[in-house]
Amino acid sequence: MRVLAVADSDSYLKWAACLLGDLPAGCESDLVVVRTPIAPSPQQIAAAVGGRPAPPVLSARALRRAAERDRPDVILVACTGPVVDVLVAEVLDGLRPRPVFVTGLPGISVPATEKAWLFRSGCDLFVLHSRREVAEFGEIAARLGGGGAIGLARLPFLRPGRTASGGNRVVFATQAKVPVGREERERVLLALGRLAELRPDLDVVVKVRAFEGERQTHRERLPYQRLWRELGEPGRLAFAAGPMQEHLERAAGFVTVSSTAALEAIAQGVPSLVLADFGVSAEMINLVFEGSGLLGTLDDLAEGDFRTADPRWCAANYFHPAELDDWTGLLAGLAAGRRTPARSLLDGPEHAAARRRARLRLEVPPTMLRYGYRAKRRVRRYLRAIT
Repeated sequence: MRVLAVADSDSYLKWAACLLGDLPAGCESDLVVVRTPIAPSPQQIAAAVGGRPAPPVLSARALRRAAERDRPDVILVACTGPVVDVLVAEVLDGLRPRPVFVTGLPGISVPATEKAWLFRSGCDLFVLHSRREVAEFGEIAARLGGGGAIGLARLPFLRPGRTASGGNRVVFATQAKVPVGREERERVLLALGRLAELRPDLDVVVKVRAFEGERQTHRERLPYQRLWRELGEPGRLAFAAGPMQEHLERAAGFVTVSSTAALEAIAQGVPSLVLADFGVSAEMINLVFEGSGLLGTLDDLAEGDFRTADPRWCAANYFHPAELDDWTGLLAGLAAGRRTPARSLLDGPEHAAARRRARLRLEVPPTMLRYGYRAKRRVRRYLRAIT
């Protein structure tokens, strides 16, 4: 089985590179980046792919030519929603023989959203990473229709490592989307600064996804490093990029608002803290951590009060037994030809009836469909401009 993986941003590139490593023995794989406004920098690419060779960055037209030349059995579309939709429905449409299109989400996807399903409903296999995610997206699929199979895989970068012992680093994993406001972000920085003051034996590191000027999957309006400078750098903090794995190897504690990196810390046995000061909600992307035992406050952070995740929560959320993973079996069946192409809810005149039914039932709000079409148009214009 020959697999071509296509990524459009730093987080999806890391996910794709790791997922390829979980393919069954005997599979051949290639990894490329499609050129978009959020394409990762060379430094981000190196951090995302680990020891793999740096993948080429291709225009949409060059991607199509590569797919026509290599004729992959499977194309893993590891991209943001609108890019998935345009690549599958337009850029890569009509390939012969038709490959299996696989997609997924690179991190925490609770609660499941209709928008995520709509944009990926043209793919044959949707890979998710917990039983809860599979159940929630399965309910959406049953209501809206469209799409293909839903497969379960443990997040590919959750590899058990050393048990935390003797590390001297506290790692704060930043996020572009949350918290949104300047004041909230400054409060996080000041709490980290207090911890560094109280614990001179610790190196307190703000682990950024991108330095200023670099793009990432989501636009960051208020980068932490800039805010720290504007505060006058009132303390001893370090800012660093690079693979999260390398930071966790030296970590005595980990903190975030809701980053998927919290799962990496759990896998590595690093005591952790998920900040709840700004709310626990879908908007904060931290609902999934309810019941984990990790929720705490900025005061807990300043005191270095890190916790261990509840084993029952882990079993239900991302740390299920390996024997429950079924995505590779589903993929093998699809690649062998036992498949009907997935039905997209956004593309093609043959799906107009499905879109009409969705609107009439109000299961897909008209505003969401309009958003989907607008996002597609923006992506389409950009990809055509750079071919």
